[in-house]
Amino acid sequence: MSESESLTGEALALDLVNTRPLSGDGRVDLLGTPRQLSRWLALEADRLEEGHAQEGDAEEGHAGEEPGAGDLIPVHAVRGHTEAVVRALLDAAEPPAAALRGLTEAQRAAPAVRELGWDGTTVTAVPRRTGPLGVRVAAALAEAAVELLTDPAIGRLKECEADGCVMVFLPAHPRRRWCSPARCGNRARVARYYQRHSAAREPRP
Repeated sequence: MSESESLTGEALALDLVNTRPLSGDGRVDLLGTPRQLSRWLALEADRLEEGHAQEGDAEEGHAGEEPGAGDLIPVHAVRGHTEAVVRALLDAAEPPAAALRGLTEAQRAAPAVRELGWDGTTVTAVPRRTGPLGVRVAAALAEAAVELLTDPAIGRLKECEADGCVMVFLPAHPRRRWCSPARCGNRARVARYYQRHSAAREPRP
């Protein structure tokens, strides 16, 4: 796994924060273009369906509605607010009030309404949002951030211990050290291997 690939599988809000990994040239934005955002939404589709299902699109969801440049702005804003709070919590500091306020406002911009329907047998209730795609996705991501940040499990939040990695995760096991075995775990093992063998080849005085 390379820095150009999205790290998924953590809480949705952390997956969002982790779309800005660190490379040799600085932070990389994996949601920097509408195409990249579209691919990420596809990766997270099972958790973000309500975020991009617009009124009247119950059967289509995200299909046929591709993000535009304007949709990046609210998504990037929610990502920035979420990361600001996450970094503060990692430092055992008070989260910035502006970030908390930003997440609240993002939810308010496109609240989910449980739309009632009938499937022929029972009454159904499906969350629906209205507004531009980016605003709806940002609202869903902000809600996911609120769920994570107010969960007691946030106390387990960790940053990857690999040098040059800024990925964050919630470890299921307290001994977990890396964001991903494929991304940083292998890299650390290879580095240790070369360090041991280089030391073994050095001539003794």
